[in-house]
Amino acid sequence: MATIRASNPILRASSSSIWRAGSSYAPRIAGSSPRFVRAMSSGPYGYYQVEGLAFQEYGEPKDVLKMMRHSISPGLPPSSVVLRTLAAPINPADVNTIQGTYGAKPVFSSLFGTPKPAALPGNEGVFEVVSDPPRGSGLTKGDWVIPARTGFGTWRTYAVAPADSVLRIANRDLLDPRDVAAVAVNPCSAYRMLRDYATPPLREGDWFIQNGANSAVGRAAIQLGSLWGYRSINVIRARPEGPAATQAMVKELKDLGADYVITEDELKARDFGERVREWTEPGGGSVRLGLNCVGGQSALTLAKTLSVGATLVTYGGMSRQPVTPPTGLLIFKDIHFAGFWLSRWADADPAGAKKQTIDEILDLIRRGRFRQSPMEDIPWTAQTSEHELKMAVQQTLEGYKNKKRIFVFNE
Repeated sequence: MATIRASNPILRASSSSIWRAGSSYAPRIAGSSPRFVRAMSSGPYGYYQVEGLAFQEYGEPKDVLKMMRHSISPGLPPSSVVLRTLAAPINPADVNTIQGTYGAKPVFSSLFGTPKPAALPGNEGVFEVVSDPPRGSGLTKGDWVIPARTGFGTWRTYAVAPADSVLRIANRDLLDPRDVAAVAVNPCSAYRMLRDYATPPLREGDWFIQNGANSAVGRAAIQLGSLWGYRSINVIRARPEGPAATQAMVKELKDLGADYVITEDELKARDFGERVREWTEPGGGSVRLGLNCVGGQSALTLAKTLSVGATLVTYGGMSRQPVTPPTGLLIFKDIHFAGFWLSRWADADPAGAKKQTIDEILDLIRRGRFRQSPMEDIPWTAQTSEHELKMAVQQTLEGYKNKKRIFVFNE
């Protein structure tokens, strides 16, 4: 069998793999609280049997995702490790990548034994090291690790990768694998936007306002802001189930540390600016930062509430409407408009700023001071059909979801 070389280091480490059908990998889910235990290998002669979702062309997940099966040979490149996947979230950016609409394009490789080159989706996940790592790598068999950079391809049961392409979780005490799997995108986004975009940096007593406050980023911003002494105004959509469900959501976010929670309709009201002044002026505070993941009129209204010299950071565009700043806000209030893309920040210094941010958030989780957003487990077992996995991905962007979906791999 010819060896195929790839320019991507994660794919190049897999060039000794044999891609074939008929995986014998058989993870199991036990009840509603799965156990995560070590699985050394699931095939004869030290081969690791792998299942993974991949796509060969852009499109809707239900149409283009296919289950790929292959084996990882025990003859690994000397700088590589075998990783068993414990959990891997499904993020909207993952779906956009499959659709071909995301800012970063995936690597399509011929290594997967498919008629056409294929790509593996999934940017987040937590893995267990199940092979003997290279000397000097700082890794030990049994360690938990996460991808150092985006584009890793986490929706698979096992992976082989260079040891320097992952970050070790130094202290996993009191941590659930799901919390670790979902730490690198949404909590880090909230952390960096709150810390990096206000000039001068936000101080205790300063205010920020955000739409999409019930999102995973929004929930993280509420909690981190509260811990740091920032005060917040949080905008949500009215719940489709009715007013009682909306009020339940308001209470849930206030329990996380939100100061005020309002609906999009309240945001649009004529007297909203006056309400903001009533909330902020008695304490001498000002709204110095806005976080926007919606765009359109919602973003414009956020910008109008900001104080002179404040910044509106856009990190998403759920409404598919542009952000169009009025000239008056630019001239008379000197409002700054900025964009935040986590991938650019995370890939610039993965072993430095990214690891430091992740370690701090995981420490807050361990101490019970930070909670991940609610998650819905999507079991990945030998009995789970390709159709079930594809639809779990497809439905991520369809309608209102109050939980983040996450693939859970267990034995």
